[in-house]
Amino acid sequence: MKTIGLIGGMSWESTASYYQLLNEGVREKLGGFHSAKIIMHSVDFDEIHRLQHENRWDEAGEVLAKHAHALEVAGADFILICTNTMHKVANIIEKNLTIPIVHIAEATADAINEKKCKKSILLGTKFTMSEDFNKKILEANGIKIVVPDEESMKSINSIIFDELVLGKVLDKSKKRYIEIIENLCENDKEIDSVILGCTEIGLLIKKDDINLQIFDTTPLHVNRALHLAL
Repeated sequence: MKTIGLIGGMSWESTASYYQLLNEGVREKLGGFHSAKIIMHSVDFDEIHRLQHENRWDEAGEVLAKHAHALEVAGADFILICTNTMHKVANIIEKNLTIPIVHIAEATADAINEKKCKKSILLGTKFTMSEDFNKKILEANGIKIVVPDEESMKSINSIIFDELVLGKVLDKSKKRYIEIIENLCENDKEIDSVILGCTEIGLLIKKDDINLQIFDTTPLHVNRALHLAL
């Protein structure tokens, strides 16, 4: 079994899901007392959050690059960045590594193509929805991407940072997300799926909440890691 390196803490709520899902996956595949071989560096999200909102992305990338290097030295065989948004600086993080970073968008694109879906709503932080660091990978794999309007983006982003990263999962916020999804589908009948492109959104939206194929990036990222580790 290979050793999985995790860069977590962004937020720790979703990182906890990574740890649980990885261990459950190894137990399911190997049985007995098996558990995942994991080395994790969990950052203080307050620092990363501040750098994000001050548009100091290179500095944020350098912070995470130090953690990635430490994971490699500690014996990790590959690395998962346990957040969608910070894949924006994946090129900075990986530049001095000799082990690979498993990209969350690539794992998601493969899953979408496997299900033969063609047009997906992308939900995430405002950075993920409005910029192309993950969208370009999805689109390069033949997937058409739809994002909400500016007002809806603000609502989605606010719920992520003001509630979900703080462990608050509220019914009113679930209803708001579903409303945004339904409005987009009403205007575009070709939409066949939704990407939960923030690792916290899976805490809020479940597969029975909407009548579309859901691609939750957290378990998809985990499944790719399990395949590589085992």
